[in-house]
Amino acid sequence: MDYFILLAVSGLAIGVIYGLIGMGYALIFKATSVVNFAHGEVMMLISYMAFSIASSWALPFWGLLGASVVLSAVVGLVIERLFIRPMLGQEVFSTVMVTMGLAVMIRAVVVMIWGADPLVMPTDIADSGVEIGMVFLYTSQLYALGLLAVAVLGMWTFLRYSRLGIAMRATAARETTALLMGIAVTRVYALAWAIAAVIAGLSGVLLGTIYGLSPDMWAQGLRAFPAVILGGLDSVFGAALSGILIGLLENLSEGYIGRGLKEISGFIVILIVLMIRPYGLFGTPRIERV
Repeated sequence: MDYFILLAVSGLAIGVIYGLIGMGYALIFKATSVVNFAHGEVMMLISYMAFSIASSWALPFWGLLGASVVLSAVVGLVIERLFIRPMLGQEVFSTVMVTMGLAVMIRAVVVMIWGADPLVMPTDIADSGVEIGMVFLYTSQLYALGLLAVAVLGMWTFLRYSRLGIAMRATAARETTALLMGIAVTRVYALAWAIAAVIAGLSGVLLGTIYGLSPDMWAQGLRAFPAVILGGLDSVFGAALSGILIGLLENLSEGYIGRGLKEISGFIVILIVLMIRPYGLFGTPRIERV
């Protein structure tokens, strides 16, 4: 039982990060119908930029997180303006290929600027934590759980009640109709990329604080992708919940079945879900007449 609790708690800790990352994937797909394969790289880039800020100024953790939110929004807007907006009106596949090229470019930029050696995020909560029985939880892991709850509640309120959120849902439902109704679709796209980058920035700072920084941390974005498929590509809240499920599944499968399953268990889930429910557990079914 103690072994199960240890596996479950550590799975929950990484699952919360997967949930945050997955929310960014789902938000961009919901608003633009594009799968952003550079999302993990954007998370990595912002975490390294946060490292530079933390190394230059002795900011408390929440100050660093606030600075990272502003920085993330700027990065998201710049990416949308330079790389995504010129692709409006093109095939979705072409835009997806642009995100893949952007991902490779960001990886190279990170190594050129910060080097290939692992780094430690200099924050004031790096080693602090709470011991509950035989389980030790870092403060950053508790913050991650709280931030996921705040992000889910905030996105639900934003999409349901704000004018911009309703415009985003309308654009996601039918872009042409949204344009005819006077909705500035380009603004909606820019907002979606900015919010997704902010969520990626939060994930990156938390991930860097808990596990440190390295040039391969972009792979955490890829490992969070099964959560998006499980929850539904167009379900922001489904991605958040499924991230926790994937984190638990990874740890429990490796702990009880064997080493190596942690890296592939999420993708096994993708295969099963796509065969049974192609639109995910919480996604919207799409029926097309041919």
